[in-house]
Amino acid sequence: MIRDISALFSAVLLTATLVSPLAHACSSMMVTRGATMDGSTMVTYNADAQFLYGELRYTPADRHMAGIQRKVIDWETGELLGRIPEVPATYAVVGNMNERQLTIAESSFTARKELTPPSGMLDYGSLIFIALERTKTAREAILLMTRLAAEHGYSSYGESFSIADPNEAWLMEMIGKGVGNKGAVWVARRLPEGTLTASANHARITQFPLNDPDNTLYSPDVISFAREKGWYSGADKDFSFADVYNPFDFDAYRLTESRVWSIFRRAAPSLGLGPEYVDGSTLDKRLPLWVKPDRKLSAQDVMALIRDHFEDTPFDMSKDIGAGPYGLPYRWRPLWWDIDGKKYFNERALSTQQTAFSFVAQMRGWLPDAVGGLLWFGFDDTALTVYTPMYVGIRKVPKNFAEGVADRGRFSWDSSFWVFNWVSSQAYARWSDVVVDVQKEKNALEGGFFASQAEVEKTAVEKYKQNPEAARNYLTEYSVRQGDKVHAHWRKFGEELFVKYLDGNVREDTGKINFPRPREAWYRAIVRDTGRRLERGVQPAVTPP
Repeated sequence: MIRDISALFSAVLLTATLVSPLAHACSSMMVTRGATMDGSTMVTYNADAQFLYGELRYTPADRHMAGIQRKVIDWETGELLGRIPEVPATYAVVGNMNERQLTIAESSFTARKELTPPSGMLDYGSLIFIALERTKTAREAILLMTRLAAEHGYSSYGESFSIADPNEAWLMEMIGKGVGNKGAVWVARRLPEGTLTASANHARITQFPLNDPDNTLYSPDVISFAREKGWYSGADKDFSFADVYNPFDFDAYRLTESRVWSIFRRAAPSLGLGPEYVDGSTLDKRLPLWVKPDRKLSAQDVMALIRDHFEDTPFDMSKDIGAGPYGLPYRWRPLWWDIDGKKYFNERALSTQQTAFSFVAQMRGWLPDAVGGLLWFGFDDTALTVYTPMYVGIRKVPKNFAEGVADRGRFSWDSSFWVFNWVSSQAYARWSDVVVDVQKEKNALEGGFFASQAEVEKTAVEKYKQNPEAARNYLTEYSVRQGDKVHAHWRKFGEELFVKYLDGNVREDTGKINFPRPREAWYRAIVRDTGRRLERGVQPAVTPP
């Protein structure tokens, strides 16, 4: 079983329909430096899949002898797909950020059935990490990734790549050409300063400028390939990447764009983007590719944007009977289901139990790279995780975060992935009560990190001026200490939760046992289902033997 954090986080199911349905997986957001309070560029990533194990990967910088070949391993299957020439020197990589503060995230999408399965050597995970190892800017990463795909072929399905550095943020969407056609078609757009965008398992780039290389790049055959296949016959200027290669349908609105909408509606409420944009009632409304937030955002604001269950919207999962007695805003898989001959689906929110890990990356060009690159890293569900600061200048990661500690099929108290999942599972069982405790602990830990951030970075910069390696050692010690602290704290917190809510009761600090009443809607549902059978003082009818 492949446990690498870059594994593909969704299984692609092929059907005879025009567009293959996606096991809806990862979400990503980018915020340009002009839209943030401190001038940092930010990227978020929710790595969502029920079979994914979360860990924080660290790859040190390295030098390579001439003639060395780099293995290309399929991130889904672990299969050796081939080899490409290695370069003389590679950058260090912490998670999805390299030592030059370049960050790359992704969100998968399926496309026309004619393009599946794709044909080639390089899958999306290989492209991401090869680019992180070899390039220092978003533009360089795009040029390298697309060149490698053209030279060696592209083996994944559709991908929306979020690619950013301290100065620029780019959204690149790519899809393979299908069996027998080497390479990929793609388009990349630079976000205007002061804006943000998001991706959630569907291509989002529609029309794009054909002669603006400073802000838009695309494969030479992105339009001609569609014409050759008979998928497009209009004018070049009207060509829409998403409409041709990943057409919008009901599922696209309700299960993918709805997550983008939930970010946009909260970041820019002045735009008045109502639920009609994603409720499937009309397929002619489109969200913009990016929006300008009503105010500049902090890292805490960005974290809040990806901690979302559609609260107080028509899609709020905590209100219907599926929420159970304690208003749970989650639904267990499968995503699609049927009963009595009709097909249904569960809402797909940004916060989900399927998340293995997530991060909020900050890239800050006014600081030395080792200090400016900051990965706020968390395990499991975004709503319940603790984002812990991991600086890109570190030389190792906390032992409980690292590769090889455990895996998806073996529980371990040494694994932060398992400890966070254990606490989250307790919250899911009694959401409305336990989430209050979780939020209190989460806020205290994260609040401490933010309170000390300025002093930590001031010290790191002073050390860097004298000796860059001393600064890296300082940041390594700090980041590892915080990771160790979070792991130990969360395990102890989980033990306290277990005692407090033992057997469905609630134990106060004084030892008193309480029995909080579930929500009214739950009791009313029981009454509707049982009639007068449970009504106190009513003698039920006796059924003859």
